[in-house]
Amino acid sequence: MTHEDTMAITLTVNGERVMRTVPVRQHLVDFLRTELGLTGAHLGCEHGVCGACSVRVDGAVVRGCLMLAVQADGADVVTIEGLTDTGEVADLQAAFVERNALQCGFCTPGMLLTAAELVRDPRPISREEIRTFLAGNACRCTGYHAIIDAVAATLARRFQT
Repeated sequence: MTHEDTMAITLTVNGERVMRTVPVRQHLVDFLRTELGLTGAHLGCEHGVCGACSVRVDGAVVRGCLMLAVQADGADVVTIEGLTDTGEVADLQAAFVERNALQCGFCTPGMLLTAAELVRDPRPISREEIRTFLAGNACRCTGYHAIIDAVAATLARRFQT
């Protein structure tokens, strides 16, 4: 039997301090899902290409399948559950529903996290710029048009207020 190395980590997840001892090779998304029960971020490609595992670490969206949990030691991590709880993406989520921008829902948390970065500073932006910004997130169901519509609608509403 082999012994896997572990490390004690302390981080803030969705505003709550978390302390755990984790395997040093455990990915952040696996830690969030299995240790904390935060299942919004999904494992898709496990190569950082699809964006389904996206989470916010210290204010930046990262791929949770490419980051180890031990690398998040001392970090502030926000998941889709955290963004939902704070209401930060409530209008974006409503726009996704209104525009039918989600079907199976697998990519939706990553899309919302990425789109949240774009709509933080609302300004006029073209559909092509939205598409480019979201390019690192793959969706197999919607064809992207409805997602672009939802983000554009959210930007327009936020820009007007």
